[in-house]
Amino acid sequence: MDERLQRAKSFLNSTDWAGIEPVSMAEDASTRRYFRLTHKNGQTAVLMDAAPEAGQDTAIFARLGADLNGRGLSAPRVLAEDHALGFLLLEDLGDGLIAQLVEERLEQETPLYAAAVDVLIALDGQAPPPGLPALDPATLGDMIEPAYTWYRRAVAGAPGGLLSAASGEVKAVFQDLPNGIFALRDYHAENLIWLPDRTGNARVGLLDFQDAVCGPVAYDLASLLLDARRDVSRAVIEAMLDRFATGTNRDKDTVRTAFAAVGVQRNLRILGVFTRLALLHGKPRYLDFLPRVWRYVESNLRHPALAGLAARVLDDLPVPTDTVIEDLKRQCDAARQV
Repeated sequence: MDERLQRAKSFLNSTDWAGIEPVSMAEDASTRRYFRLTHKNGQTAVLMDAAPEAGQDTAIFARLGADLNGRGLSAPRVLAEDHALGFLLLEDLGDGLIAQLVEERLEQETPLYAAAVDVLIALDGQAPPPGLPALDPATLGDMIEPAYTWYRRAVAGAPGGLLSAASGEVKAVFQDLPNGIFALRDYHAENLIWLPDRTGNARVGLLDFQDAVCGPVAYDLASLLLDARRDVSRAVIEAMLDRFATGTNRDKDTVRTAFAAVGVQRNLRILGVFTRLALLHGKPRYLDFLPRVWRYVESNLRHPALAGLAARVLDDLPVPTDTVIEDLKRQCDAARQV
């Protein structure tokens, strides 16, 4: 038994769930781990293992979850906590992932995505909680760094001075777009649970929000509709862009410009982060998402407001072709053998 699991069981022994065996659930891209517990009375709960020494902070999750619940949304309630050790015992929102439900019945895509967008409409009209990090234009520009220091370096060699110029173009794009919006940041269909027994916006269960920020308008909208793990139909994307603009009473052109800008910035970062997950952390499955991520970059660079950025990025970064992906997987295998 690993040391963290031993500590987790000691934590559980101080709760009503003492002696219950944790069963591993799917891991995510972070260092966090999740376990489901089934009590002898039939109730279930989820144990979050978020080691402080790995840079995790369960106190932020608990604080933001309470804030979201106070807004009438559905974050998991905290049943027990030990922030010093990095453990939370959470309400189990179930297995009704929106991504899986849409996969099973495609006709559910529009209503489920509409419900998810309505949560974003509600958050857009509310002040964010205090103390969130700010994704201002300068920060957004700096955040594309992994695309150059991990993806480009692995595919085409050292980036030289290219990153600075690309970062400057990103900063310029965001300079005139609305900012300071409460964004959950990792808002996509695999982090959303459908709770049909609840009402209104509470029907969308929220799983991943500890990295919430104050960011540009449409940040979470781009995260939701430009999903690295699955394709959202073009018709749904167009309908949800209009739904968001109407619901927030924002100019449609501004929303679409912001959506395109975030679509490029966010997916450039993902391009590098997923490469890093493969080469540094031995998770090659993330490389299979790179072609889709690149398609999002290319398609959103066609927006007229991003012409300068398009010229820079398309010249700097190689396309993740099948050959490129195969080479990155070989690099991943070699790194794991060292």
